[in-house]
Amino acid sequence: MDSNKINSSYLHAAPILIGLVLFMIILAGCERPETTLERAKKIGVIRIGFANDIPYGYATPDGALTGEAPEIARRVLAQIGINKIEGVFTEFGSLIPALKAGRFDIIAAGMFVTPDRCKEINFSEPTYRIGQAFLVKAGNPHNLHSYKDVAANSEAILCVMDGAVEGKYAEASGIPPSQIISVPDTPSGLKAVQSGRANALALTSLSIQKLIKNANDPSIEQAKPFENPSIDGKEVLGYGGFGFRKDDHNLYTEFNRHLKAFIGSKEHIELVKPFGFTEFPGDITAAGLCEGN
Repeated sequence: MDSNKINSSYLHAAPILIGLVLFMIILAGCERPETTLERAKKIGVIRIGFANDIPYGYATPDGALTGEAPEIARRVLAQIGINKIEGVFTEFGSLIPALKAGRFDIIAAGMFVTPDRCKEINFSEPTYRIGQAFLVKAGNPHNLHSYKDVAANSEAILCVMDGAVEGKYAEASGIPPSQIISVPDTPSGLKAVQSGRANALALTSLSIQKLIKNANDPSIEQAKPFENPSIDGKEVLGYGGFGFRKDDHNLYTEFNRHLKAFIGSKEHIELVKPFGFTEFPGDITAAGLCEGN
């Protein structure tokens, strides 16, 4: 065979071979990364963030993770094929930053769905509805039965939890910053009232009830009656759900699909009854709450 023809064949084939090699390299580099949902289903485990807030999500004295949110998460995730959850304790105010940083994959802390939070993370449909309450000294010496009462009494100090909605409610109710102190968790809030550092601790009604029951301290009580805060002429009620990273769309969608079928069912109501939950979202949706409705 003519050597010139051989060389010519190589010259024509070389660009094709080079192109094929480059294509394979690019293809290998463009392989789709494993999603959080795929990884969790493969290993059968997922991490959830909780804030040790009874009865929403907390660790028992022997280290077991329980509460309204973790127990619902267990049921829903099992339907997806994820049969084990690992709890990651995080102060409430750090839950969203920690989720976004990848310390865990789901917020399971009964977090209220609010427009500001919806800008940072995706929320599942809400799982419960609840009102507010104050924990005060026995006899309620400052006569505090609402956020407005605190605003009207320049000597009253209100305690709220870092990152929780109560701080927003206080501000919207006209309470000046000088009358508000923040703490990282509910036990710290309890101590603030017991010590006299604060005159009232603002939390959800269930949190206040559980704190009082567990403290077994006759020097404190729940302020009764109590008036929920009103913002723009509308009574404020809290609706809590699960939080997901914006880029974990598959996990969020799959979890939410199973959750919607579960909420309000007999199984759901029986599951959360021991934690004191008796009010549910009805026709309230996460989309509506994110829009401020």
